[in-house]
Amino acid sequence: MDYAALRMKMVDGQIRTTDVTNHPILNAFIAVRREDFVAERLKPVAYIDNDIEIAPGRYMMAPSPLAKMLQLLEIRPTDHVLDLGCGAGYATALLAHFAGSVVGLESDAALAAQAKANLDAIGLSNATIVEGDLAAGCSAKAPYDVILINGAVETIPEALFSQLKQGGRLVAVVGRGQSSGTHIFVREGNSHSERFAFNASVRMLPGFEKVAEFLF
Repeated sequence: MDYAALRMKMVDGQIRTTDVTNHPILNAFIAVRREDFVAERLKPVAYIDNDIEIAPGRYMMAPSPLAKMLQLLEIRPTDHVLDLGCGAGYATALLAHFAGSVVGLESDAALAAQAKANLDAIGLSNATIVEGDLAAGCSAKAPYDVILINGAVETIPEALFSQLKQGGRLVAVVGRGQSSGTHIFVREGNSHSERFAFNASVRMLPGFEKVAEFLF
């Protein structure tokens, strides 16, 4: 298959059409070979505009919502970024093309090993993969200018906000299914502001579900 041509079709047909115009982001999607981050049997469908299951219950986000989230973050070349739930490392690799440094955090040991191998194969020197609990973040490499949550969540632990620098941004798809939407949070002192940005429906990231409340 002509993956280079598929990559250009993805950028022109899936990403530009959703008002993503940031050139560093577009260039990253052209440069990073999406097919290298999925199993051999999934390479033919690597460029569909849909989430792709890369492990039981874990997904690579579709290109268009991912690109819109990256543009929303307004990432600078000096920013230190946490890619939370990095999976096989695709978004980490994208971020490494236009951010200063990137930490990919992954709780699944097999995915973390795969992400490390994928980034080693590309030779990106400004990206690191860490295995650990997603809800706890990665305090050892904090604080961050930006945190990307790679999947939909119902709640965002306070530990993640505490790892942002003052003025740091966190983006996540909040909610389930068609009722979910992308929100951007900005740390302000010991609190944070929140703004709805756009509707999006992506697969859930395990470990960020609401705790059931019992009413008596």
